[in-house]
Amino acid sequence: MKLSIETPLIHSPKLSQLNHCQVWLKMESSQPTGSFKLRSIGRACQMHAEEGAKHFICSSGGNAGIAVAYAARMLNLKATIVVPETTSNKAQDLIKQQGAHLIVHGASWVEANSLALSLVDKDSVYIHPFDDPLLWEGVADLIDEVIQAGLNPDAVVLSVGGGSLLSGVIQGLDRHNINIPIYAVETEGTASLNAAMQAGKHIALEEVTGIATTLAAKQVCKEAFELSQNHQVHSLKVTDQETVSSCFAFLDDHRTLVEPACGASLSILYQQKIQFEPHENVLVIVCGGAGINLKQLTAYTQ
Repeated sequence: MKLSIETPLIHSPKLSQLNHCQVWLKMESSQPTGSFKLRSIGRACQMHAEEGAKHFICSSGGNAGIAVAYAARMLNLKATIVVPETTSNKAQDLIKQQGAHLIVHGASWVEANSLALSLVDKDSVYIHPFDDPLLWEGVADLIDEVIQAGLNPDAVVLSVGGGSLLSGVIQGLDRHNINIPIYAVETEGTASLNAAMQAGKHIALEEVTGIATTLAAKQVCKEAFELSQNHQVHSLKVTDQETVSSCFAFLDDHRTLVEPACGASLSILYQQKIQFEPHENVLVIVCGGAGINLKQLTAYTQ
């Protein structure tokens, strides 16, 4: 049984009109856990379960932890999820609702991850939230679905946190011999890929800041950085306020609530930051985000 589902691919009349091209939305927000993480995490958890795993341990800013907790419940296994203090109460509640043991520890994912690693023993398996080939393989299926639906994209727009989405999307495109521009979007306070690309080496940020907490990896996975060096990856940064305003606009236009981490990529279209050609089909990965509610999103505007 595959844990993730085939998500809708829908045309966006509003974003198409704004950007004078054809904008298509891959609605990963429709996954049972609310984000694309179920594709990546689900693949890893299933593989480890088939090899005899009994207990999953994961560190997460939110979405990966929710996905591990869900996968463990569906596979009748145990899960321990360690999240930093910045993880939203909504995300923490969803992890606990799935029956996982939740630990809140540290000011950032780095501290949470250190504790998670220390808990691993012979009876448990550590599930990395973004740096594992199994994760990228799971995400690559997303591109298979797009191609099977009859869409041949001319560009892809996506958000970048730890880099698993970027790595998996490129793997999927390579599988179909598609070489197109990929616009990799980060908030100004979480722009670890941008910093690495500017430096030309796999570096880490000293700190991560801002409201897009699920993008808050001080360093992208090495795979994502290396792929950015030999593919058409274009790095863009947006403000926290741009992400929030785009989340509200998307809620109005598509009746779907997403978190600021997803609003980052949407803001590229709402703010018309890229010049597309009228004939181009632009694929936007609506990565989702379960750890958000309208009250919290509204609070970000205060």
